[in-house]
Amino acid sequence: MDSPTDHLSRARELLAEHPVVDGHNDLPWALREQVRYDLDRLDLAGDQSGRLHTDIPRLRAGGVGAQFWSVYVRSGLAGDEAVSATLEQIDGVAQLLERYPTELVRALTADDMEKARAEGRIASLMGAEGGHSINSSLATLRALHALGVRYMTLTHNDNVPWADSATDEPGVGGLSPFGHEVVREMNRVGMLVDLSHVAATTMRDALSTSRAPVIFSHSSARAVCDHPRNVPDDVLALLPGNGGVAMATFVPKFILPEAVSWTAEADENMRAHGLHALDITPEAMRIHAEFEARRPRPVATVATVAGHLDHMREVAGIDHIGIGGDFDGTAFTPAGLDDVAGYPNLVAELLRRGWSDSDLAKLTWQNAVRALRDAEDVARDLQSTRGPSNATREQLDATREQLDA
Repeated sequence: MDSPTDHLSRARELLAEHPVVDGHNDLPWALREQVRYDLDRLDLAGDQSGRLHTDIPRLRAGGVGAQFWSVYVRSGLAGDEAVSATLEQIDGVAQLLERYPTELVRALTADDMEKARAEGRIASLMGAEGGHSINSSLATLRALHALGVRYMTLTHNDNVPWADSATDEPGVGGLSPFGHEVVREMNRVGMLVDLSHVAATTMRDALSTSRAPVIFSHSSARAVCDHPRNVPDDVLALLPGNGGVAMATFVPKFILPEAVSWTAEADENMRAHGLHALDITPEAMRIHAEFEARRPRPVATVATVAGHLDHMREVAGIDHIGIGGDFDGTAFTPAGLDDVAGYPNLVAELLRRGWSDSDLAKLTWQNAVRALRDAEDVARDLQSTRGPSNATREQLDATREQLDA
């Protein structure tokens, strides 16, 4: 029988050949909050484990070959303020790539990802987290794509005027007519539609409209942990028909039922101290640590995440799952997946559970690359038949809003 050491050694060998494509990492926001993108003050070439989940040595140790850097801005920002902050986040990623060119390289296509892997560099892509980043403007959506953004999460924690979030009260019942047009235009330009954070109604509406694969950049299985941020089984079952990929997240409150109520209390404690519930600056983490000393935290583990992946593989199939850790976007992480160096521990656990080498190659690398390539193919086809959409929300949603008035 193979030992845990054997599994871990084999996991590292597999990741050397088929590295992780991680769907979501919030390092740009952490850099914005902590040092306003000043990499002299927070040099990722060295160990930053006291302040971040992510640095280059730990990305290497974790076997990460491609990373979607989230250019997230809080949904409390609105209008042009949200657009400007998103542009600043995109510029922050550009500074990151300029600072570490031997380790990180800009990637815009599936071919770019494969080229980076061959060169031994980490392919760096971007995802915008929340439709508030485009201020209901399809021209702004196209501008983000031109700047290198390769997915957009339709909502964050709050609704946008044209799409419902998983963690807000229903607004338009999924996607509004303009929301469907956003999905169609994303298909046309080749930007992946990301359905993490959105309501299940929005997931189903997007899947009914999208001609390209969708992704869930950081969501797990609702059947395993009943949290609205996770993907219901009926939606997972639609992914084979769409070609999409659900990328399991590591956030304890989304994967461990016991952690849901504890995190709600911890978030309330943060607000009582005048801090945002998602704040992970050193001061915020000190407040969290004091709370945890009084109220011990339920701890998720590598096995917790593996349980979600087992279920997602069973329902969606091995060709439609991936990994999206949400590092540097969460205050807490599972034991054994403490930071970006932990991916070999997850692969070792899946090996222990009987996952094959080919299963793991699809999970870590092949599925995500294939989804982006398929989206590129759809975009080429659509661009040959129609031009950019200049529709506005006011035009497309007017009838619905009149009926609701």
